[in-house]
Parts: sequence; C-alpha cells; structure tokens
Amino acid sequence: MGELLVKDREIVVPGQIIAKGLDFLPSHGTYRLNDDVIANRLGMLSVEGKVIRTIPMSGRYIPQRNDTIIGKVADILMSGWLFDINAPYTAVLPLKDASFDFIAKGADLTKYFNLEDYAVVKVSNVTSQNLVDISVKGPGLKRLRGGRIIYANSHKVPRIIGKKGSMVSMIKRATDCKIVVGQNGVIWLEGSPEMEVIAIAAIKKIEQESHISGLTDRVKEFLEKATGKPVVLEEFDDQRNDQYNNENNHGNNHDDNYDDQDHSTDFDNSKYAQKGEQNE
Repeated sequence: MGELLVKDREIVVPGQIIAKGLDFLPSHGTYRLNDDVIANRLGMLSVEGKVIRTIPMSGRYIPQRNDTIIGKVADILMSGWLFDINAPYTAVLPLKDASFDFIAKGADLTKYFNLEDYAVVKVSNVTSQNLVDISVKGPGLKRLRGGRIIYANSHKVPRIIGKKGSMVSMIKRATDCKIVVGQNGVIWLEGSPEMEVIAIAAIKKIEQESHISGLTDRVKEFLEKATGKPVVLEEFDDQRNDQYNNENNHGNNHDDNYDDQDHSTDFDNSKYAQKGEQNE
C-alpha cells in the first residue's frame, strides 16, 4: 500500500522522499528509486490522483517551440534582428518572419523594429544547439508601443494568468489596463499611471504568494481595496471546463500542462492557449 509523506502544495527539496510504494507515479521534477518517489528539484508538490510532480519555484525561462513571449530588440543584423528574450539564449527574428510585407535587401530595418523595441513574438524553432528563431506572423504578434514593461518569474506565469486567463482578466477589469503576459515572464501593461501601479502590485503579489492557498480571494480583496470598487470573479461551468481541457490537452505543454498562455489579452490569442492549473 502506497503512502504519501508530503501534503499537496507543500515545498519540497531535492532528495526529499515524497511517497513510498508503487501506487504513486513520478512525473516532472520527481523520480523513482526502488519503492520511493523522490524530488529532484526545489518546488511545490502537486498531486493529481496518483501522479506526483513538483512545480519549480525559480529558474530561468527555457524557450520551447510555440511559446508566445515578449522580447526586446538587442541588435539589428543584415538578415534580421537579435532579440533578448529573458532567457540564457538570444533569439533571431529573420526578415521572412518579421512582416507579411516583402522586405527588400538593404532596406532600413529600423522601420520595422528598432533597438530597444519590445514585441510579442512566437518561438518558431529551437535547435539542439539552443539556437532560437522567433516570428511575429500570427494573431496578436506585434511590436508593442507605449505602456510599461515588468519582469516576473517565468515559473509563476501560470498563476499570474490563472485558469483560462481568469486571474489576469480580473486585474484588467479592476484596473482598466491592457495586459500581455509572455511565457518568458516579461509582462507589458498600459493604462492610467495610478492603475498601472495597482496592476503591477497585484502581479507582484501573485508572484510572491503563488504557493499559498486562497490566492484568488486575496488578490480580489487587494484590488477592491486599492481601486475602491467591487471586483466580480468569472465563473466557468463544468461543461466549458471539460470542453476547454479536451481542446487544449495537446501541443507544447510545459511541466505536464502546468503552463498557460494568456488568451485573455486585448487580442485573440486562443490558438496558442494551453491548459493551466486551477487558481485554488
């Protein structure tokens, strides 16, 4: 008979025995040694039925194909642009993936993207040598103008977004800010200065308290106090949840579908949406 030694959502450290017996199945962040399931990284334990995994608490963003992220132009090349994507590696935006327009050889590339410009891009390819190609051809992929950029732990992005965008949608409704959350932890937002400050504070609160139960209610209370107006939580019925899970239970899902894509922003990004965890 198997025995779970650590409660769901508790913090575990590498080498810690999480469960004994063959009833439990190790997944991401865990491994089996004889009859024991052991953690191989610092993270929060997640138990789904008999499957055990750990959700990392820190670490750099590692790009994967089809991720939608926010990058900054770091250099202009003869054949495109070099982007800083908040990762150990830079990414290249080739001319052919920069615009639906034909870009002639020798054209002034700063008309499309200049140094220090930010853009919402999609990771189109990652080679075995960690060479990263990106594209701005697709729904919602574009150069960002104005607004403000902040950085968050990329492993906390699913909590910032919430299930089907519920958390970030709540912040947007409360502050009237436009918000785009990249899977690499780079976040763009635009609104009135005072509401931008509130939105940033809410995002930082989620980032710092993502491992504590009751997060949605605490963020709701914070937003109501900060804005002085009631905040209504979105509700999703079981049928919509089942349909969503069935439609999105495939593709490029990090850590067993733990990551979520922000499809509640001011553009239609549902094509890239991935199933995320529940807020509670």
